[in-house]
Amino acid sequence: MAKPHASFVCQNCGAVTGRWQGRCEACGEWNTITEESAATGIGAQAAIGMRKGRVFELSGLIETDRPAPPRILTGIGELDRVTGGGFVSGSVLLLGGEPGIGKSTLLIQACAALAAKGQRVVYISGEEAVDQVRLRAQRLGLAKSPVELAAETSVEDIIATLSRGKRPSLVVIDSIQTMWTSLVESTPGTVSQVRGAAQALIRFAKTTGAAVILVGHVTKDGQIAGPRVVEHMVDAVLSFEGEGGRDLRLLRAVKNRFGPTDEIGVFEMTGRGLAEVGNPSALFLSARDAAAPGAAVFAGMEGSRPLLVEFQALVAQSSLGTPRRAVVGWDASRLAMIVAVLETHAGVKLSQYDIYLTVAGGLRVGEPAADLAAAAALVSSLSNIALSADSVFFGEIALSGAIRPVAHGLARLKEAAKLGFCRATIPHGPSERGEAVSKDLAVRGCKHISGLAAEIGAGKREAARQRG
Repeated sequence: MAKPHASFVCQNCGAVTGRWQGRCEACGEWNTITEESAATGIGAQAAIGMRKGRVFELSGLIETDRPAPPRILTGIGELDRVTGGGFVSGSVLLLGGEPGIGKSTLLIQACAALAAKGQRVVYISGEEAVDQVRLRAQRLGLAKSPVELAAETSVEDIIATLSRGKRPSLVVIDSIQTMWTSLVESTPGTVSQVRGAAQALIRFAKTTGAAVILVGHVTKDGQIAGPRVVEHMVDAVLSFEGEGGRDLRLLRAVKNRFGPTDEIGVFEMTGRGLAEVGNPSALFLSARDAAAPGAAVFAGMEGSRPLLVEFQALVAQSSLGTPRRAVVGWDASRLAMIVAVLETHAGVKLSQYDIYLTVAGGLRVGEPAADLAAAAALVSSLSNIALSADSVFFGEIALSGAIRPVAHGLARLKEAAKLGFCRATIPHGPSERGEAVSKDLAVRGCKHISGLAAEIGAGKREAARQRG
């Protein structure tokens, strides 16, 4: 008999210690360490499935006679875009998102689309009964789709069932936190079980060529629950995001071995499930108030897709010793830097004002090219004069106040021209020419942040002169 040996595992990061302690030294979380037993000694080899090694065949790095791994296209354009052109046979994807965000809805729609093409698709639910999954499919109008369903949590039983008959093209496991394997002596949902179950399913995908999607829960801070080693084991990690009270959903690739990691898919939750948004820029700008001060349109990039979103700023006189700085959808430290540059190099005094900045539509912007749009929104709100409704901005602001060029400038300008914008304020440079985009789009190059502030200030003086 193997002698049981107790180990203490952090349920947040997977770190293993020899004794219990209140705070995990690896991730810093409190009360996340639990005791788990593992077999040691001679019997441990059988418990973890060790066997005599076999000799396998090695292949060269370059093989001209072997085609590229085939892609499995779902027909859902936004999903295929994020995955890099469809699922790769034998790959394993981890899909994370908050409860109720629409993960199961998206996967059922993808399964139904693949099954309609004659592919064998299997949906394994560890949280719901088969009848519950059928009810969701009926609400989506997909009840007649030839998708195979099952409600099971044992990984060994799942693999044995999937190995019978025709190899499945796609297998969905909803969710990985409910799976358990008999090779690990701990309760389902623990770090050891999640790691062991994921490893067994990954081995099944690599040996059979089936694409496997693992659904993962997220913690309160938005991270996928369970050990972080699972994210390193899988081929791609997708994040399904959305805000409460909004119908907009964003599918983002956090990791992708077979495609880019900066692509996003845009969906809208409707009564018939998730609908693709073909023109996200029009959706983000649909409810904008062009006559309001403090609003500037930013021409950004998400992967290879240009997106136009609105930056909204409110600069109000503060009654506090330390003015507030509230940011939604952008980096707060970036805002602090822009405020310091405006005060130092443009003479825009903001130290005595409360500043509120948000990205309209629920999108989170992370690229430095949004600096110029944020600065324009701040100066517009402070001056209480609206910017031109047909203007867009993009450019990175250096600490010296200089406007630095950014990538994909031509694609940003083309998107602005397509949506009817007539003016663009961009970093100064000979490579960006308005006539190369559209004759109706006037492009103005800006070298320094002081020039932008002076232009908005001149507009304020002109508006005051006209009122007088």
